[in-house]
Amino acid sequence: MTWTVDFERRLDARRMQGLLRRRITVDGPQSSRVQVDGRLYVSFCSNDYLGLANDRRLVSALQRAADRYGVGAGASHLITGHLAPHEDLEAALAEFLGAPKALVFSTGYMANLGVVNALSRRGDLLLEDRLNHASLIDAGLLARAQLRRYAHADCTEVRRLLSTASRGRTLILTDAVFSMDGDLAPLPELISLAAAHDARLIIDDAHGFGVLGDRGRGSLEQSAIPLVPPVIMMGTLGKALGTFGAFVAGEALLIETLIQEARTYIYTTAPPPALAAATCESLRIVREESWRRERLRAMVARFRRGAAELGLPIGESGTPIQPVIVGESKRAVAASRTLQSRGILVTAIRPPTVPPHSARLRVTFSATHTDEDVDRLLDGLAVALSECQA
Repeated sequence: MTWTVDFERRLDARRMQGLLRRRITVDGPQSSRVQVDGRLYVSFCSNDYLGLANDRRLVSALQRAADRYGVGAGASHLITGHLAPHEDLEAALAEFLGAPKALVFSTGYMANLGVVNALSRRGDLLLEDRLNHASLIDAGLLARAQLRRYAHADCTEVRRLLSTASRGRTLILTDAVFSMDGDLAPLPELISLAAAHDARLIIDDAHGFGVLGDRGRGSLEQSAIPLVPPVIMMGTLGKALGTFGAFVAGEALLIETLIQEARTYIYTTAPPPALAAATCESLRIVREESWRRERLRAMVARFRRGAAELGLPIGESGTPIQPVIVGESKRAVAASRTLQSRGILVTAIRPPTVPPHSARLRVTFSATHTDEDVDRLLDGLAVALSECQA
């Protein structure tokens, strides 16, 4: 079989199963309203939870830093690419989280791959929630340790797997807020199990950082858990903070070990320094403008009340990620298209991103949505789900 024939067959198979992904091109800044092909849509697709991606204060901070430091970092962190804004951002993140140290990575994917592979060795054990983000799953697959995946949020199975572990160390890997369901990991129980078995717990708080907790410190703050061993925290900067990049936070020895051994940190160009400066400004706003989190919670509550009244099949989530479970992929795509025809963007999420027969419309909220936006979405969902199931 030639490469061309193989490509064609693979794409045809995706098309027949309703799994072919298509991009849309947004012409303008990220917001709760975006322009696509000349038409303005209300968007419920973005992870810009606090509405900061186009905040003028961040834009100004980026412009000022670009004037001083240029555009590219020009080198990896360990050569000459670690500039003052990177150092400032790491210090600000550590102080905000109450952690001794933080280390900035280029992306969340690279952070997860870097930390898991730096900390695991042949003979070690990795335990992963089955619904973890792809970056954690891939980190486990690429590591030299033994990988075992446990049923979603099942601490009983985690306890059993820990009790049967042989020699070597153990890492437990979990999303803090699960990206396709919006539910929370049982962090207190996992931390207790990790401590009892001398394991470490790596939490991916991409969708909790900036959003959860009174001060926006994330899922740990929400559960009143300090960022101390056995916990290692990864967070992203391109969601609630509205910029780009990621970080790992924890004790000083951990961070120094990652600087020495995390290949995805060592062997790549550092992020643009201007983005680091913009993120420092975003972090200041997150500290001072708690109304953004309050507004976000109000949007979620309004949606869930309306969805319950309409009998919509939503998941058990109190976070800005609100899955509307459709079932079959083609129906989810049809519902998404119906919403788009009504000026509303909601992405259809299909396998393998989610388990078979659990395709969904993944609704995400921003502090910049209005009550009218939520009501319009609810009306549109009622029509779209009715039509796709007819």
